Amino acid sequence: MTAHPAWQKSSYCGDGDACVYVSAAPGHLVRVADLSDPAHLVLATTQAAWADFLRAVKQHG
Repeated sequence: MTAHPAWQKSSYCGDGDACVYVSAAPGHLVRVADLSDPAHLVLATTQAAWADFLRAVKQHG
């Protein structure tokens, strides 16, 4: 039996469809998916790289 990921909606989403979901994955990975189809994997990266990305976005917009 495969567990379904627990997706979290981005806190920067507005009311429209321009949004992403993020989910922790096995092996210290992070998944990022499109709002229209959260099961469709868009990006998988390490937790460290994801944290670096978020830090850079917060610093530089």
